[in-house]
Amino acid sequence: MTCSLIEFIWIWNQIQGLSLPQHHIRIGRFLNRLYNNKLKRNGLLMAFRNSGKSTLVGLFGAWILSQKPETRILILSADHSLAKKMVHHMKQIIERHPLTTGLKPASAEEWASDRFTVRRTSGFRDPSVLARGLTANMTGCRADVIICDDVEVPKTCDTASKRESMRQKLSELDYILTPGGLTLYIGTPHTTETIYQITPGGFLGGWPCLKIPLLDQNGQSAWPERYSLEKIEALKQRSGPNKFRSQMMLDPVPLGESRLDVRRLKFFNDPLIYNEANGQGILRIGGKQMIGVSCWWDPSFGSPSGDKSVVACVFFDTVGNTYLYRLDYLTVPEAEEATAWQCGCVRQLAEECFIPAIHLETNGIGKFLPALLRQEFARHRTACAVVEEISRQNKAARIIAALDAPLMNGSFWVHESVKQTPFLNEMQDFLPNGTAHDDGLDAVAGCLLSEPVRLKHFQKPALKHYSEWRF
Repeated sequence: MTCSLIEFIWIWNQIQGLSLPQHHIRIGRFLNRLYNNKLKRNGLLMAFRNSGKSTLVGLFGAWILSQKPETRILILSADHSLAKKMVHHMKQIIERHPLTTGLKPASAEEWASDRFTVRRTSGFRDPSVLARGLTANMTGCRADVIICDDVEVPKTCDTASKRESMRQKLSELDYILTPGGLTLYIGTPHTTETIYQITPGGFLGGWPCLKIPLLDQNGQSAWPERYSLEKIEALKQRSGPNKFRSQMMLDPVPLGESRLDVRRLKFFNDPLIYNEANGQGILRIGGKQMIGVSCWWDPSFGSPSGDKSVVACVFFDTVGNTYLYRLDYLTVPEAEEATAWQCGCVRQLAEECFIPAIHLETNGIGKFLPALLRQEFARHRTACAVVEEISRQNKAARIIAALDAPLMNGSFWVHESVKQTPFLNEMQDFLPNGTAHDDGLDAVAGCLLSEPVRLKHFQKPALKHYSEWRF
């Protein structure tokens, strides 16, 4: 039975008990025209995060196979596991959609997790649908339809060399696509030098494009049933302006436009107060109970002229505020041994701030420190764990991702003592190219991005420490 893509999607939504949002109809019509060659057989679909675009593209692939079972489809994503999710979704549709029930093969070998072959008359060696990660070897593959689903993500585009490598890989798809085949890109931009450029000279220059931001030009929600204006405003506050513009409005923002504005900092001068009630420890700052803490140490040799060794301590209260309580720049005295002296300083901070675990960045000098710090804790009977961390993300992007949202929504508080450190100057001088000092910013970002320790009940440790205070 022949039907349009919109009808195919509507039938599926009826089975799932779902309605058909207006923006899904727009996407379905765009894909239908693309397949029927009323537009060029290349296309770009950009829609806000969680818009359901990947779900619709999975339905698109299943619909194509229902129309022409001999079609070979390649699903390409930033990594293999993401492409497999799309393949799994398409398999579920074929198994359950009333218009595709005859496509499932009899052999289980042709129904694998990352590839499958439907019932067809052709003897192609390539499967009907194949999942591949961007870095996979695709020599010898042939496809009639190529779907590039989220090939641009932070780990594939956060440096110039990665962006160039991604473009080179994607350029090789021309040798995989059969004559007259269809190529579809879907995603959201993650960099100002995004591949999703349809302007002349852009990577996808001249391609037909459907772009659906969360808010239209009149400020109305593209999906009001799920995203009311109140929810959109709350999302904007949580994610920060840059991420919201990039991922929800599809307008990538240069890192230099980040709101690392010192004037947005809120300061407090209250001490950290520890009390016990019924054997349960309670920590408060300014009368507000703390329910979590993150401590991050970004170490170096601590010389006055080089990178700074910085340890940061951030607390979290019950209503979403964060409190930068301690930020120590460790400069090693000439007479002291660098690693041992720094471990002693970090151990002292852990005891003074009731820290249950310290995240230690092990890039560079840090790879030698976990064992030394654990020995320091054991020698002084300090109940504090050491969590080893390796930072792979671009430092500037990590700092912005951590600080942008709390600065904009007014939830980031800083202790007055931090004014005596280089932290405020680092914020004022911050540059996305990494040419300015940002050691303190990096340590604070580590605290904000790491999962804060939150435990409801915890027995009093046998080692020297205090009753549990966290939730």
